[in-house]
Amino acid sequence: MDSLIAQADAIRPLAKRRKLSGDIPHRRTKNAQPSTTDDTLNSVVKHTSLPKSLRVTESLPENVPKHTHIANPKLRSELIRQSAHAAQSKALLKDAELLLTEDAGKIEVEGEMEKTWRVGQDEIARSAGQEAAKGRREWKLDGGPYKSRYSRNGRHLAVVGKTGHVATFDWQAGTLHAELQLQETCRDITFFQDQSHFAVAQKKYVYIYDRDGVELHCLKAHIEPTRLEFLPYHWLLASVGNGGYLKYQDTSTGQLLVEHRTKFGACNTMAQNRHNAVIHLGHQNGTVTLWTPNLPHPAVQLLAHLGPVVSVSIDQSTGGRFMSTTGQDGTVKVWDCRNWKGAVREWSARGGGGEVEWSAKGSLAVATGGSVNIYTAPTVHQAFTPKMPPPLYITHPIPHRPLTSLRFCPFQDILTIGHSAGLSSVLVPGSGEPNFDSAEADPFETKKARREREVKGLLEKIQPDMISLDPEFVGSLAPPSKLTSGSTDTPFARLPRLERLRTQGKADETEIANDSPDEDHSGKKQDREAREKRKMRGKGKSMKRYLRKQRKNVIDPTAVWISLPIYTLL
Repeated sequence: MDSLIAQADAIRPLAKRRKLSGDIPHRRTKNAQPSTTDDTLNSVVKHTSLPKSLRVTESLPENVPKHTHIANPKLRSELIRQSAHAAQSKALLKDAELLLTEDAGKIEVEGEMEKTWRVGQDEIARSAGQEAAKGRREWKLDGGPYKSRYSRNGRHLAVVGKTGHVATFDWQAGTLHAELQLQETCRDITFFQDQSHFAVAQKKYVYIYDRDGVELHCLKAHIEPTRLEFLPYHWLLASVGNGGYLKYQDTSTGQLLVEHRTKFGACNTMAQNRHNAVIHLGHQNGTVTLWTPNLPHPAVQLLAHLGPVVSVSIDQSTGGRFMSTTGQDGTVKVWDCRNWKGAVREWSARGGGGEVEWSAKGSLAVATGGSVNIYTAPTVHQAFTPKMPPPLYITHPIPHRPLTSLRFCPFQDILTIGHSAGLSSVLVPGSGEPNFDSAEADPFETKKARREREVKGLLEKIQPDMISLDPEFVGSLAPPSKLTSGSTDTPFARLPRLERLRTQGKADETEIANDSPDEDHSGKKQDREAREKRKMRGKGKSMKRYLRKQRKNVIDPTAVWISLPIYTLL
Protein backbone atom coordinates (compact mmCIF):
# COMPACT_ATOMS: atom_id res chain seq x y z
CA MET A 1 0.00 0.00 0.00
CA ASP A 2 2.90 2.34 0.77
CA SER A 3 4.35 1.70 -2.66
CA LEU A 4 1.04 2.36 -4.38
CA ILE A 5 0.62 5.67 -2.58
CA ALA A 6 4.20 6.68 -3.33
CA GLN A 7 3.97 5.70 -7.02
CA ALA A 8 0.92 7.85 -7.71
CA ASP A 9 1.68 10.26 -10.56
CA ALA A 10 1.48 13.33 -8.34
CA ILE A 11 5.10 14.41 -8.83
CA ARG A 12 5.03 14.74 -12.60
CA PRO A 13 2.21 15.46 -15.05
CA LEU A 14 0.10 12.52 -16.07
CA ALA A 15 0.98 13.00 -19.73
CA LYS A 16 4.65 12.27 -19.10
CA ARG A 17 4.88 8.67 -18.07
CA ARG A 18 7.95 7.71 -16.08
CA LYS A 19 9.63 4.56 -17.34
CA LEU A 20 10.99 2.29 -14.66
CA SER A 21 14.13 0.25 -15.14
CA GLY A 22 12.41 -2.98 -14.28
CA ASP A 23 9.61 -2.58 -16.81
CA ILE A 24 9.51 -4.82 -19.90
CA PRO A 25 7.79 -3.18 -22.85
CA HIS A 26 4.44 -4.70 -23.89
CA ARG A 27 4.74 -7.44 -21.22
CA ARG A 28 3.61 -5.80 -17.98
CA THR A 29 1.39 -8.13 -16.03
CA LYS A 30 -1.37 -7.25 -13.64
CA ASN A 31 0.47 -8.34 -10.49
CA ALA A 32 3.89 -7.06 -11.49
CA GLN A 33 5.78 -5.41 -8.64
CA PRO A 34 7.60 -2.13 -9.26
CA SER A 35 11.35 -2.02 -9.03
CA THR A 36 12.99 -0.70 -5.90
CA THR A 37 15.70 1.09 -7.86
CA ASP A 38 13.52 4.14 -8.42
CA ASP A 39 15.07 7.04 -6.52
CA THR A 40 11.84 9.00 -6.34
CA LEU A 41 9.99 6.01 -4.94
CA ASN A 42 12.62 5.32 -2.31
CA SER A 43 12.70 8.95 -1.18
CA VAL A 44 8.91 9.16 -0.77
CA VAL A 45 8.50 5.78 0.96
CA LYS A 46 10.70 6.87 3.85
CA HIS A 47 8.24 9.61 4.77
CA THR A 48 4.98 7.85 3.82
CA SER A 49 2.86 5.72 6.09
CA LEU A 50 -0.74 4.62 6.32
CA PRO A 51 -3.09 6.27 8.80
CA LYS A 52 -3.76 4.30 11.92
CA SER A 53 -7.40 3.82 10.98
CA LEU A 54 -6.40 2.00 7.74
CA ARG A 55 -3.79 -0.30 9.20
CA VAL A 56 -4.72 -3.96 9.50
CA THR A 57 -3.57 -5.55 12.74
CA GLU A 58 -3.64 -9.28 13.26
CA SER A 59 -3.63 -9.14 17.06
CA LEU A 60 -6.79 -8.15 18.86
CA PRO A 61 -6.82 -5.18 21.21
CA GLU A 62 -6.77 -5.72 24.93
CA ASN A 63 -9.91 -6.54 26.91
CA VAL A 64 -11.79 -7.83 23.85
CA PRO A 65 -14.14 -10.72 24.77
CA LYS A 66 -13.45 -13.97 22.91
CA HIS A 67 -17.05 -15.31 23.19
CA THR A 68 -15.83 -18.88 23.65
CA HIS A 69 -19.18 -19.97 25.08
CA ILE A 70 -20.87 -19.55 21.67
CA ALA A 71 -20.83 -22.80 19.69
CA ASN A 72 -21.63 -21.32 16.28
CA PRO A 73 -18.24 -20.35 14.77
CA LYS A 74 -19.74 -17.88 12.29
CA LEU A 75 -21.62 -16.01 14.98
CA ARG A 76 -18.60 -16.11 17.30
CA SER A 77 -16.28 -14.62 14.68
CA GLU A 78 -18.80 -11.88 13.88
CA LEU A 79 -19.11 -10.91 17.55
CA ILE A 80 -15.32 -10.88 17.96
CA ARG A 81 -14.99 -8.70 14.86
CA GLN A 82 -17.55 -6.21 16.20
CA SER A 83 -15.91 -6.08 19.62
CA ALA A 84 -12.48 -5.51 18.07
CA HIS A 85 -13.83 -2.74 15.85
CA ALA A 86 -15.42 -1.01 18.84
CA ALA A 87 -12.20 -1.23 20.85
CA GLN A 88 -10.12 0.12 17.95
CA SER A 89 -12.56 3.01 17.44
CA LYS A 90 -12.28 3.95 21.10
CA ALA A 91 -8.48 3.81 20.91
CA LEU A 92 -8.42 6.05 17.81
CA LEU A 93 -10.81 8.60 19.29
CA LYS A 94 -8.00 10.79 20.57
CA ASP A 95 -6.35 10.85 17.15
CA ALA A 96 -9.59 12.17 15.60
CA GLU A 97 -9.60 15.21 17.90
CA LEU A 98 -7.23 17.54 16.09
CA LEU A 99 -7.54 20.43 18.56
CA LEU A 100 -7.88 18.44 21.77
CA THR A 101 -5.37 20.16 24.03
CA GLU A 102 -5.02 20.16 27.77
CA ASP A 103 -4.21 23.86 27.98
CA ALA A 104 -6.91 26.28 27.00
CA GLY A 105 -4.48 28.86 25.61
CA LYS A 106 -4.76 31.41 28.40
CA ILE A 107 -2.53 34.40 28.94
CA GLU A 108 0.74 33.49 30.63
CA VAL A 109 3.09 35.95 32.32
CA GLU A 110 6.83 35.57 32.75
CA GLY A 111 7.31 36.56 36.37
CA GLU A 112 5.33 36.61 39.59
CA MET A 113 5.27 40.41 39.67
CA GLU A 114 3.40 40.59 36.36
CA LYS A 115 -0.36 40.18 36.33
CA THR A 116 -2.63 39.10 33.50
CA TRP A 117 -5.26 41.72 34.33
CA ARG A 118 -2.73 44.45 33.48
CA VAL A 119 -2.69 43.31 29.84
CA GLY A 120 -5.03 45.52 27.78
CA GLN A 121 -7.15 44.65 24.80
CA ASP A 122 -4.84 46.43 22.35
CA GLU A 123 -1.91 44.26 23.38
CA ILE A 124 -4.04 41.09 23.26
CA ALA A 125 -5.27 41.97 19.75
CA ARG A 126 -1.71 42.56 18.55
CA SER A 127 -0.49 39.26 20.01
CA ALA A 128 -3.41 37.24 18.65
CA GLY A 129 -3.67 36.10 15.07
CA GLN A 130 -5.17 38.20 12.34
CA GLU A 131 -8.37 36.15 12.24
CA ALA A 132 -8.78 36.14 16.03
CA ALA A 133 -8.16 39.87 16.25
CA LYS A 134 -11.32 40.50 14.20
CA GLY A 135 -13.34 39.72 17.31
CA ARG A 136 -12.21 42.97 18.96
CA ARG A 137 -14.85 45.41 17.79
CA GLU A 138 -16.85 48.41 18.94
CA TRP A 139 -20.39 49.02 17.67
CA LYS A 140 -21.69 52.51 18.41
CA LEU A 141 -25.48 52.44 18.11
CA ASP A 142 -28.28 54.81 19.03
CA GLY A 143 -31.29 53.58 20.94
CA GLY A 144 -29.60 51.75 23.80
CA PRO A 145 -29.06 50.19 26.21
CA TYR A 146 -28.62 47.07 24.09
CA LYS A 147 -28.89 43.34 24.68
CA SER A 148 -27.39 40.67 22.45
CA ARG A 149 -27.79 36.96 21.76
CA TYR A 150 -25.65 34.56 19.71
CA SER A 151 -26.93 31.64 17.67
CA ARG A 152 -25.96 28.13 18.72
CA ASN A 153 -23.09 27.91 16.23
CA GLY A 154 -21.75 31.34 17.22
CA ARG A 155 -21.87 32.65 13.66
CA HIS A 156 -24.83 35.02 13.90
CA LEU A 157 -25.59 37.81 16.36
CA ALA A 158 -28.92 39.42 17.25
CA VAL A 159 -29.09 42.77 19.06
CA VAL A 160 -32.04 44.69 20.46
CA GLY A 161 -32.21 48.20 21.86
CA LYS A 162 -34.62 49.41 24.49
CA THR A 163 -36.19 51.94 22.12
CA GLY A 164 -36.99 49.32 19.47
CA HIS A 165 -33.89 48.94 17.27
CA VAL A 166 -33.55 45.25 16.28
CA ALA A 167 -30.87 43.78 13.99
CA THR A 168 -29.54 40.32 13.10
CA PHE A 169 -26.34 39.78 11.12
CA ASP A 170 -23.43 37.45 10.42
CA TRP A 171 -20.70 39.14 12.40
CA GLN A 172 -17.86 37.15 10.81
CA ALA A 173 -18.80 37.90 7.20
CA GLY A 174 -20.32 41.31 7.95
CA THR A 175 -23.64 40.40 6.28
CA LEU A 176 -26.77 42.11 7.60
CA HIS A 177 -29.85 39.88 7.63
CA ALA A 178 -32.56 42.16 9.01
CA GLU A 179 -32.85 45.55 10.67
CA LEU A 180 -36.08 46.82 12.22
CA GLN A 181 -37.23 50.00 13.92
CA LEU A 182 -40.19 48.81 15.98
CA GLN A 183 -40.80 52.20 17.65
CA GLU A 184 -41.71 50.66 21.02
CA THR A 185 -40.02 49.27 24.09
CA CYS A 186 -38.14 46.01 23.51
CA ARG A 187 -36.66 44.08 26.43
CA ASP A 188 -35.04 40.89 25.08
CA ILE A 189 -34.30 38.86 21.96
CA THR A 190 -33.42 35.23 21.25
CA PHE A 191 -32.77 32.97 18.28
CA PHE A 192 -34.72 29.76 17.75
CA GLN A 193 -33.11 26.50 16.55
CA ASP A 194 -30.98 28.50 14.08
CA GLN A 195 -30.66 31.98 12.62
CA SER A 196 -33.75 31.62 10.39
CA HIS A 197 -36.18 32.71 13.15
CA PHE A 198 -35.93 34.93 16.20
CA ALA A 199 -38.31 36.23 18.86
CA VAL A 200 -38.45 39.71 20.39
CA ALA A 201 -39.97 40.56 23.78
CA GLN A 202 -41.75 43.81 22.93
CA LYS A 203 -43.83 46.14 25.07
CA LYS A 204 -47.02 44.09 25.20
CA TYR A 205 -46.50 40.73 23.47
CA VAL A 206 -43.85 38.40 22.06
CA TYR A 207 -43.37 38.65 18.30
CA ILE A 208 -41.68 36.11 16.02
CA TYR A 209 -39.79 37.21 12.90
CA ASP A 210 -38.03 35.34 10.13
CA ARG A 211 -34.51 35.95 8.87
CA ASP A 212 -35.60 38.81 6.59
CA GLY A 213 -37.43 40.63 9.39
CA VAL A 214 -40.96 39.67 8.31
CA GLU A 215 -43.38 39.33 11.22
CA LEU A 216 -44.72 35.78 11.38
CA HIS A 217 -46.59 35.44 14.69
CA CYS A 218 -47.82 37.49 17.61
CA LEU A 219 -47.97 35.46 20.82
CA LYS A 220 -50.71 37.29 22.72
CA ALA A 221 -50.61 34.77 25.56
CA HIS A 222 -47.19 36.14 26.59
CA ILE A 223 -48.19 39.49 28.12
CA GLU A 224 -45.55 42.13 28.95
CA PRO A 225 -42.55 39.80 28.60
CA THR A 226 -39.20 40.77 30.08
CA ARG A 227 -36.92 37.77 29.36
CA LEU A 228 -36.88 34.98 26.75
CA GLU A 229 -35.16 31.61 26.56
CA PHE A 230 -35.29 28.90 23.90
CA LEU A 231 -34.82 25.21 24.73
CA PRO A 232 -33.26 23.73 21.54
CA TYR A 233 -33.79 20.04 22.29
CA HIS A 234 -37.43 20.51 23.31
CA TRP A 235 -38.35 23.29 20.84
CA LEU A 236 -39.87 25.34 23.63
CA LEU A 237 -39.91 29.12 23.97
CA ALA A 238 -39.99 30.16 27.63
CA SER A 239 -40.90 33.68 28.70
CA VAL A 240 -41.44 35.51 31.96
CA GLY A 241 -42.91 38.96 32.38
CA ASN A 242 -44.23 41.65 34.66
CA GLY A 243 -47.25 39.52 35.51
CA GLY A 244 -45.06 36.92 37.21
CA TYR A 245 -46.10 34.04 34.92
CA LEU A 246 -43.60 31.60 33.41
CA LYS A 247 -44.98 30.34 30.09
CA TYR A 248 -43.80 27.60 27.73
CA GLN A 249 -44.71 27.80 24.02
CA ASP A 250 -44.14 24.81 21.75
CA THR A 251 -42.65 26.34 18.59
CA SER A 252 -43.10 23.16 16.54
CA THR A 253 -46.89 22.95 17.04
CA GLY A 254 -47.71 26.51 18.13
CA GLN A 255 -49.41 25.31 21.31
CA LEU A 256 -49.13 27.10 24.64
CA LEU A 257 -47.90 24.18 26.68
CA VAL A 258 -48.15 25.37 30.27
CA GLU A 259 -48.00 28.52 32.36
CA HIS A 260 -46.83 28.69 35.97
CA ARG A 261 -47.74 31.42 38.40
CA THR A 262 -44.56 32.18 40.31
CA LYS A 263 -46.35 34.24 43.03
CA PHE A 264 -43.27 36.47 43.38
CA GLY A 265 -44.39 39.41 41.25
CA ALA A 266 -42.56 40.86 38.25
CA CYS A 267 -39.44 38.96 37.17
CA ASN A 268 -36.55 40.42 35.17
CA THR A 269 -33.99 37.60 35.49
CA MET A 270 -34.06 34.23 33.76
CA ALA A 271 -31.50 31.66 32.62
CA GLN A 272 -31.63 28.06 31.46
CA ASN A 273 -29.49 25.10 32.41
CA ARG A 274 -28.68 23.49 29.07
CA HIS A 275 -27.70 20.27 30.81
CA ASN A 276 -31.21 19.48 32.05
CA ALA A 277 -33.35 22.31 30.49
CA VAL A 278 -34.42 23.65 33.91
CA ILE A 279 -35.36 27.34 34.01
CA HIS A 280 -33.78 29.47 36.77
CA LEU A 281 -35.65 32.63 37.80
CA GLY A 282 -34.44 35.45 40.02
CA HIS A 283 -37.07 37.47 41.89
CA GLN A 284 -37.38 40.83 43.59
CA ASN A 285 -37.33 39.39 47.11
CA GLY A 286 -33.88 37.80 46.63
CA THR A 287 -35.24 34.32 45.86
CA VAL A 288 -34.03 32.05 43.08
CA THR A 289 -36.48 29.38 41.89
CA LEU A 290 -36.00 26.41 39.55
CA TRP A 291 -38.92 25.42 37.30
CA THR A 292 -39.87 22.49 35.07
CA PRO A 293 -42.96 22.22 32.83
CA ASN A 294 -44.36 19.20 34.67
CA LEU A 295 -44.39 20.75 38.16
CA PRO A 296 -46.83 23.54 39.17
CA HIS A 297 -44.50 24.62 41.98
CA PRO A 298 -40.75 25.36 42.04
CA ALA A 299 -38.52 22.31 42.06
CA VAL A 300 -36.03 24.29 44.20
CA GLN A 301 -36.59 27.56 46.06
CA LEU A 302 -33.50 29.32 47.38
CA LEU A 303 -32.99 32.58 49.27
CA ALA A 304 -29.87 33.83 47.52
CA HIS A 305 -29.60 37.58 48.31
CA LEU A 306 -30.92 40.17 50.72
CA GLY A 307 -32.14 42.31 47.82
CA PRO A 308 -33.51 41.78 44.30
CA VAL A 309 -31.64 39.30 42.13
CA VAL A 310 -30.01 41.07 39.16
CA SER A 311 -28.61 38.19 37.10
CA VAL A 312 -28.39 34.38 37.07
CA SER A 313 -26.08 32.19 34.96
CA ILE A 314 -25.23 28.46 34.88
CA ASP A 315 -21.81 26.96 34.15
CA GLN A 316 -22.09 24.56 31.20
CA SER A 317 -18.46 23.41 31.34
CA THR A 318 -19.22 21.31 34.43
CA GLY A 319 -22.52 19.92 33.15
CA GLY A 320 -24.70 22.54 34.85
CA ARG A 321 -23.18 21.89 38.27
CA PHE A 322 -22.48 25.50 39.32
CA MET A 323 -24.75 28.55 39.30
CA SER A 324 -23.72 32.16 39.85
CA THR A 325 -26.01 34.97 40.99
CA THR A 326 -25.65 38.69 41.58
CA GLY A 327 -27.93 40.93 43.58
CA GLN A 328 -28.51 44.57 44.28
CA ASP A 329 -26.95 44.03 47.69
CA GLY A 330 -23.60 44.15 45.83
CA THR A 331 -22.59 40.50 46.24
CA VAL A 332 -21.64 37.80 43.76
CA LYS A 333 -22.27 34.20 44.78
CA VAL A 334 -21.39 30.84 43.25
CA TRP A 335 -23.67 27.90 44.18
CA ASP A 336 -23.28 24.15 43.84
CA CYS A 337 -26.48 22.81 42.23
CA ARG A 338 -26.02 19.37 43.80
CA ASN A 339 -26.78 20.77 47.26
CA TRP A 340 -28.04 24.15 48.39
CA LYS A 341 -26.52 24.31 51.87
CA GLY A 342 -24.61 27.49 51.12
CA ALA A 343 -22.63 29.42 48.55
CA VAL A 344 -19.33 27.94 47.40
CA ARG A 345 -17.81 31.40 46.99
CA GLU A 346 -19.07 34.85 47.85
CA TRP A 347 -17.56 38.29 47.42
CA SER A 348 -18.61 41.91 47.16
CA ALA A 349 -18.54 43.62 43.79
CA ARG A 350 -17.38 47.19 43.48
CA GLY A 351 -20.15 49.46 42.23
CA GLY A 352 -22.96 47.00 43.00
CA GLY A 353 -23.93 43.74 41.37
CA GLY A 354 -24.49 43.58 37.61
CA GLU A 355 -24.76 41.02 34.85
CA VAL A 356 -22.95 37.68 35.13
CA GLU A 357 -22.16 35.07 32.48
CA TRP A 358 -20.24 31.75 32.24
CA SER A 359 -18.19 30.74 29.21
CA ALA A 360 -17.86 27.30 27.63
CA LYS A 361 -14.53 26.72 29.43
CA GLY A 362 -15.66 27.87 32.87
CA SER A 363 -14.60 31.53 32.79
CA LEU A 364 -16.90 33.81 34.80
CA ALA A 365 -17.55 37.37 33.60
CA VAL A 366 -19.05 39.86 36.07
CA ALA A 367 -20.14 43.37 35.12
CA THR A 368 -19.60 45.63 38.12
CA GLY A 369 -20.09 49.38 37.85
CA GLY A 370 -18.22 50.58 34.79
CA SER A 371 -15.97 47.55 34.17
CA VAL A 372 -16.13 43.87 33.35
CA ASN A 373 -14.04 41.42 35.39
CA ILE A 374 -13.29 37.88 34.18
CA TYR A 375 -12.30 35.05 36.54
CA THR A 376 -11.14 31.62 35.40
CA ALA A 377 -11.57 28.07 36.64
CA PRO A 378 -10.73 26.25 38.83
CA THR A 379 -10.41 29.07 41.37
CA VAL A 380 -14.06 30.06 40.92
CA HIS A 381 -15.27 26.52 41.65
CA GLN A 382 -13.17 25.94 44.76
CA ALA A 383 -14.84 26.42 48.12
CA PHE A 384 -13.48 29.44 49.97
CA THR A 385 -14.94 30.63 53.28
CA PRO A 386 -13.62 34.22 53.40
CA LYS A 387 -15.59 36.69 51.34
CA MET A 388 -12.76 37.47 48.94
CA PRO A 389 -12.94 37.50 45.11
CA PRO A 390 -11.00 34.88 43.13
CA PRO A 391 -7.78 35.89 41.36
CA LEU A 392 -8.61 38.32 38.58
CA TYR A 393 -7.80 37.19 35.03
CA ILE A 394 -8.81 40.08 32.76
CA THR A 395 -10.56 43.39 33.35
CA HIS A 396 -11.90 45.83 30.79
CA PRO A 397 -13.28 49.29 31.65
CA ILE A 398 -16.33 50.61 29.78
CA PRO A 399 -17.37 54.24 30.28
CA HIS A 400 -20.92 53.75 28.99
CA ARG A 401 -23.31 52.81 31.76
CA PRO A 402 -25.39 50.80 32.45
CA LEU A 403 -23.97 47.43 31.38
CA THR A 404 -27.05 45.44 30.47
CA SER A 405 -25.80 42.29 28.73
CA LEU A 406 -22.90 39.82 28.74
CA ARG A 407 -22.66 37.08 26.10
CA PHE A 408 -19.78 34.73 25.30
CA CYS A 409 -19.55 33.72 21.65
CA PRO A 410 -19.68 29.92 21.16
CA PHE A 411 -16.43 28.41 19.82
CA GLN A 412 -14.69 31.81 20.02
CA ASP A 413 -12.68 33.65 22.69
CA ILE A 414 -14.99 36.66 22.48
CA LEU A 415 -17.17 38.37 25.09
CA THR A 416 -19.84 40.80 23.82
CA ILE A 417 -20.93 43.50 26.26
CA GLY A 418 -24.13 45.48 25.78
CA HIS A 419 -24.29 49.02 27.17
CA SER A 420 -26.05 52.32 26.63
CA ALA A 421 -23.90 53.35 23.63
CA GLY A 422 -24.03 50.05 21.72
CA LEU A 423 -21.93 46.91 21.91
CA SER A 424 -18.31 46.12 22.73
CA SER A 425 -16.58 42.83 21.89
CA VAL A 426 -13.43 42.01 23.85
CA LEU A 427 -10.99 39.11 23.53
CA VAL A 428 -10.79 36.64 26.42
CA PRO A 429 -8.10 34.04 25.56
CA GLY A 430 -8.98 30.53 26.69
CA SER A 431 -12.70 31.14 27.27
CA GLY A 432 -14.09 29.45 24.14
CA GLU A 433 -14.48 25.79 23.25
CA PRO A 434 -12.18 24.99 20.26
CA ASN A 435 -13.81 21.65 19.38
CA PHE A 436 -17.33 21.70 17.95
CA ASP A 437 -19.66 18.86 17.07
CA SER A 438 -20.92 19.41 13.54
CA ALA A 439 -24.03 17.35 14.30
CA GLU A 440 -25.02 19.79 17.07
CA ALA A 441 -23.77 23.21 15.97
CA ASP A 442 -21.60 23.74 12.92
CA PRO A 443 -20.23 27.25 12.25
CA PHE A 444 -19.54 26.26 8.63
CA GLU A 445 -22.82 24.49 7.83
CA THR A 446 -24.43 24.91 4.44
CA LYS A 447 -28.08 25.41 3.58
CA LYS A 448 -28.57 21.68 3.00
CA ALA A 449 -26.86 20.75 6.27
CA ARG A 450 -29.04 23.26 8.16
CA ARG A 451 -32.18 21.78 6.63
CA GLU A 452 -31.15 18.23 7.48
CA ARG A 453 -30.26 19.21 11.04
CA GLU A 454 -33.61 20.93 11.50
CA VAL A 455 -35.55 17.89 10.29
CA LYS A 456 -33.51 15.60 12.50
CA GLY A 457 -34.09 17.88 15.50
CA LEU A 458 -37.85 17.75 14.93
CA LEU A 459 -37.84 13.96 14.69
CA GLU A 460 -35.74 13.64 17.86
CA LYS A 461 -37.57 16.29 19.87
CA ILE A 462 -37.66 15.52 23.59
CA GLN A 463 -41.00 15.63 25.35
CA PRO A 464 -41.44 18.39 27.95
CA ASP A 465 -42.48 15.96 30.70
CA MET A 466 -38.95 14.48 30.64
CA ILE A 467 -37.41 17.70 32.01
CA SER A 468 -36.24 17.17 35.58
CA LEU A 469 -33.41 18.14 37.89
CA ASP A 470 -31.76 14.75 37.35
CA PRO A 471 -31.79 13.87 33.62
CA GLU A 472 -30.07 10.54 34.32
CA PHE A 473 -33.40 8.93 35.20
CA VAL A 474 -34.15 8.52 31.48
CA GLY A 475 -33.36 4.93 30.52
CA SER A 476 -32.85 3.77 34.10
CA LEU A 477 -34.81 1.04 35.84
CA ALA A 478 -37.78 2.01 37.95
CA PRO A 479 -37.41 1.33 41.70
CA PRO A 480 -39.40 -1.59 43.12
CA SER A 481 -42.89 -0.58 44.05
CA LYS A 482 -43.75 -0.34 47.73
CA LEU A 483 -47.36 -1.28 47.02
CA THR A 484 -46.64 -5.03 46.90
CA SER A 485 -46.17 -7.58 49.62
CA GLY A 486 -42.68 -8.68 50.54
CA SER A 487 -43.10 -12.40 49.83
CA THR A 488 -45.38 -12.41 46.77
CA ASP A 489 -46.13 -10.15 43.85
CA THR A 490 -49.75 -9.65 44.87
CA PRO A 491 -51.00 -6.20 43.81
CA PHE A 492 -51.70 -3.71 46.55
CA ALA A 493 -55.42 -3.52 45.76
CA ARG A 494 -55.88 -7.29 46.34
CA LEU A 495 -54.09 -7.45 49.68
CA PRO A 496 -56.11 -7.86 52.89
CA ARG A 497 -56.83 -4.75 54.89
CA LEU A 498 -54.23 -5.53 57.56
CA GLU A 499 -51.54 -6.16 54.92
CA ARG A 500 -52.37 -2.88 53.20
CA LEU A 501 -52.04 -1.02 56.48
CA ARG A 502 -48.73 -2.76 57.20
CA THR A 503 -47.41 -1.79 53.77
CA GLN A 504 -48.38 1.84 54.40
CA GLY A 505 -46.95 1.76 57.92
CA LYS A 506 -50.34 2.41 59.52
CA ALA A 507 -51.12 -1.05 60.87
CA ASP A 508 -52.39 -1.52 64.41
CA GLU A 509 -50.85 -4.73 65.67
CA THR A 510 -53.61 -5.14 68.26
CA GLU A 511 -55.99 -6.12 65.48
CA ILE A 512 -56.28 -9.87 64.98
CA ALA A 513 -56.88 -11.12 61.50
CA ASN A 514 -59.19 -14.07 60.84
CA ASP A 515 -56.97 -17.07 60.15
CA SER A 516 -59.58 -19.74 59.34
CA PRO A 517 -61.08 -19.67 55.82
CA ASP A 518 -64.63 -20.18 57.17
CA GLU A 519 -64.46 -17.19 59.45
CA ASP A 520 -62.87 -15.15 56.66
CA HIS A 521 -65.64 -16.15 54.26
CA SER A 522 -68.38 -15.35 56.78
CA GLY A 523 -66.71 -12.03 57.56
CA LYS A 524 -66.66 -11.05 53.89
CA LYS A 525 -70.34 -12.05 53.59
CA GLN A 526 -71.28 -9.93 56.58
CA ASP A 527 -69.33 -6.98 55.19
CA ARG A 528 -71.17 -7.29 51.88
CA GLU A 529 -74.57 -7.38 53.61
CA ALA A 530 -73.65 -4.37 55.72
CA ARG A 531 -72.61 -2.42 52.61
CA GLU A 532 -75.90 -3.25 50.86
CA LYS A 533 -77.82 -2.21 53.94
CA ARG A 534 -76.00 1.09 54.12
CA LYS A 535 -76.60 1.61 50.41
CA MET A 536 -80.36 1.20 50.79
CA ARG A 537 -80.51 3.43 53.87
CA GLY A 538 -83.18 6.14 53.52
CA LYS A 539 -84.79 4.73 50.36
CA GLY A 540 -87.71 3.20 52.24
CA LYS A 541 -89.07 6.46 53.63
CA SER A 542 -92.58 7.57 52.70
CA MET A 543 -91.37 10.78 51.05
CA LYS A 544 -88.93 8.85 48.84
CA ARG A 545 -91.65 6.42 47.81
CA TYR A 546 -94.01 9.32 46.98
CA LEU A 547 -91.37 11.07 44.88
CA ARG A 548 -90.62 7.87 42.98
CA LYS A 549 -94.29 7.46 42.12
CA GLN A 550 -94.63 11.10 41.01
CA ARG A 551 -91.46 11.03 38.92
CA LYS A 552 -92.20 12.27 35.39
CA ASN A 553 -90.31 13.70 32.45
CA VAL A 554 -91.46 17.24 33.28
CA ILE A 555 -90.66 19.69 36.04
CA ASP A 556 -93.50 19.56 38.55
CA PRO A 557 -93.67 22.55 40.95
CA THR A 558 -95.22 20.42 43.64
CA ALA A 559 -92.47 17.85 43.54
CA VAL A 560 -89.84 20.55 43.54
CA TRP A 561 -91.49 22.20 46.56
CA ILE A 562 -91.66 18.90 48.44
CA SER A 563 -88.02 18.03 47.70
CA LEU A 564 -86.73 21.33 49.10
CA PRO A 565 -85.02 21.18 52.53
CA ILE A 566 -86.88 22.46 55.53
CA TYR A 567 -84.49 25.35 56.29
CA THR A 568 -85.08 26.79 52.81
CA LEU A 569 -88.83 26.79 53.38
CA LEU A 570 -88.43 28.63 56.66
